[in-house]
Amino acid sequence: MDLFDWAQRPGRGRRPAHLRGDTLRQRSAGLQGKIYDVTKSEQGYVARAPPPAPCRQCYSLVSMPRSPQPLHIAIDTGGTFTDCVWRDHGRLRMLKVFSTPADPSQAIVDALRKIAPEGDVILLHGTTVGTNTLLERKGARTALVTTKGFEDAIEIGRQARPKLYDFFFDRITPLVPKDLRFGVNERTASDGEILIKPTPQELCVLVEQLSAANPQSVAISLLFSFTNSKNEEAVAEALKSLAVPLSISHQILPEFREYERTSTVVINAYLQPVMQSYLENLEARSLATNTSRVAAGASPAQASATILTEEGFGVAQNFSAARSANVEEPPFRAVRATVEERPFRAAKKPPKNRALDPASPRIFVMQSSGGITALSTAAREPVRTVLSGPAGGVVGAAATARASGFDRIIAFDMGGTSTDVSLVEGGITTATDAQIAGLPVSVPMLDIHTVGAGGGSLARFDAAGVLRVGPESAGADPGPICYGRGLQPTVTDANLLLGRLQPTRFLGGDFTLDLDRTRRVTQEFLQQQGSRLTLDQFAAGVIRVVNATMEKAIRVVSIERGRDPRHFALVAFGGAGGLHACALAEALSIPHVIVPAFPGALSAAGILASDVVKDYSRTVLWRASGKVPTEQLNREFAALEKTAAKDFREEHWQGSPRYQRSVDLRYRGQGYELNIPLTKNLLRDFQQEHHRRYGYSHPNREVEVVTLRLRAVVKSGTTRAEKMDHARKKDDVGKTDHVGTGAFARPGRATLGRLSSLKAPVLFEGKKQETKIYSRDTLQPGKHYPGPAIITEYSATTVIPPGRHFRIDRAGNLIASARPK
Repeated sequence: MDLFDWAQRPGRGRRPAHLRGDTLRQRSAGLQGKIYDVTKSEQGYVARAPPPAPCRQCYSLVSMPRSPQPLHIAIDTGGTFTDCVWRDHGRLRMLKVFSTPADPSQAIVDALRKIAPEGDVILLHGTTVGTNTLLERKGARTALVTTKGFEDAIEIGRQARPKLYDFFFDRITPLVPKDLRFGVNERTASDGEILIKPTPQELCVLVEQLSAANPQSVAISLLFSFTNSKNEEAVAEALKSLAVPLSISHQILPEFREYERTSTVVINAYLQPVMQSYLENLEARSLATNTSRVAAGASPAQASATILTEEGFGVAQNFSAARSANVEEPPFRAVRATVEERPFRAAKKPPKNRALDPASPRIFVMQSSGGITALSTAAREPVRTVLSGPAGGVVGAAATARASGFDRIIAFDMGGTSTDVSLVEGGITTATDAQIAGLPVSVPMLDIHTVGAGGGSLARFDAAGVLRVGPESAGADPGPICYGRGLQPTVTDANLLLGRLQPTRFLGGDFTLDLDRTRRVTQEFLQQQGSRLTLDQFAAGVIRVVNATMEKAIRVVSIERGRDPRHFALVAFGGAGGLHACALAEALSIPHVIVPAFPGALSAAGILASDVVKDYSRTVLWRASGKVPTEQLNREFAALEKTAAKDFREEHWQGSPRYQRSVDLRYRGQGYELNIPLTKNLLRDFQQEHHRRYGYSHPNREVEVVTLRLRAVVKSGTTRAEKMDHARKKDDVGKTDHVGTGAFARPGRATLGRLSSLKAPVLFEGKKQETKIYSRDTLQPGKHYPGPAIITEYSATTVIPPGRHFRIDRAGNLIASARPK
């Protein structure tokens, strides 16, 4: 067999190391260290080495070997864990490391060191930096420039009372204080006519005032700039001399409603320096990690793998045969060993020849709208990334459910600090009326509702002695009591006390939970609070309270919006989703629960499979009296598509974008709109959707075309790679490789022990029942198993209560269903 044919044979994955690259000055393919696949066999977990490489004379068989494809690594930063998912030799692999809240990029660097990727790397990143910055109010010192007389619009808001009968509630403080709001004497009419232009003298005074205020960023939002942007452009041109980031409303959100538009632009300006600094730090550190490893002569393929022996899980070990005296290692190309100091490239085009800079990872960021974007766009418009991580989860949940034959789902993502729920009916849709930290954000975002309930949510008693859970969280440090450092009970501790978490099966056995410490510290906590509850009563109460919070969140996205949860399936993921999903399904009469094949890292997997997405909009305010203005619509959409094509070209994306057109419609006189896909039956579709949403319609009433929306999508290379998963052998259904966790680097937290027994007492409805413990890898596809049961795997634990049965389907997903009555 020809060597090149051998390398391309199905199942071989990437070519041997000595066939990669463009010259014969590659390093030896002989016995260099490689990532070992950790797989399960009849003898337990074993580390399988790759096949031996052919001899050096084989180089003569290949004249022009191809360059290897870049390795796509999706990274989702969560409150407790940072999840990584990538494809290696056609298999989906994942890694979990503890998050580092003080510097999220540190956890990513730690993960890259453990993965040790070879060759070019593309990072697809879901980040919580924007969300955390807003919640913690740690953004940039931001100034606002607006039309004179409208400086206080962001403080006046909509006069909506969040609590109708609470006379002492605290209003949300604007991100821009009064002394940093500046008015410009200008005016644009609602039809786009420029009534007053700012004079050069007034602009000079404005520049002097802003310079004295010393802002770190500036938001510019003038009245009716979406109809004519000339005045905003003049102001922006004058403020360039300040040398600070500018967020301009007609570029970010060319839509009406000055309060929401100004709030969105202010948030963008507030986040821009923080996000740019974070991305710059991430890029620099990932580059330094890559170049230092290569410069030191380490094999890029070295990585840690965990082996299961008869004594239990051993610590992570490095596999390397590079020390063989018989192997002569040719030198790396000099360019790989060169560390070059370069400025932040977020706002620059990528180099035309990536081969000149192979050590630098290319970084792309997940948007709140469910698609990835270039680093430069994320740095320029960070307001589009505030729900970056949760958006990946919705994308992954929808894809997972479709593989199992479900197209109507409720995505339920329970992580360490919060729970995100979203309803998907057919396809993923976006909304433009979201609020983050009480502030309006009007860029397209997936319709995700978030509550402060997660595995790390703290339990406490309030002044009246009532048990409360969350929204405060133990986070990654100190974490729950059972992690070895926490001192206050959490939801994770409660699940451990009830027997629903098995101490020696957490994270596949890589990390053992401290049950004795949890019992002792929790008992001391109850005594300090003066509570007479037993440990079981307290733990069961914590679970009931947190379940009630999450049940309410599911009602918000379903029942309160005219959807019956009984017609949907609940897709449970996140590290804690499987522990609570069946109880929530029971409370809401949801017939089926779907637990994906890699629940604890589904958000990262969704990011890996996401397309490149750009959203565009423009408010037009046209009247449609029984007839759609088709010619005007086509003209305006053509202009938006031209802009989209230009943006894709400038960012060097490959492939032709697909365009999805939609229109915001309302009855004349209404204050809110419905977004309807653009079809030849646009008005009829609007009438039907209005009746479904609100229970009535007015077929004879005049309709207004308010805002045009365009979604441009380019299929990513990782999406096409999805087909590889369907080619896996039948024995591999539902299995995903992992390379360990970051637990070993945290002394005092992780201990390793034997696997627990096949049965354990678990508390259900106040009674302890003997419950079977299954490892997910041992479940047979298609076979039905009865509850109660606990299914353990590397990234999560699933609890099946009495009265439900479960199975593994052909897609590798776990389906838990209620028994027919």
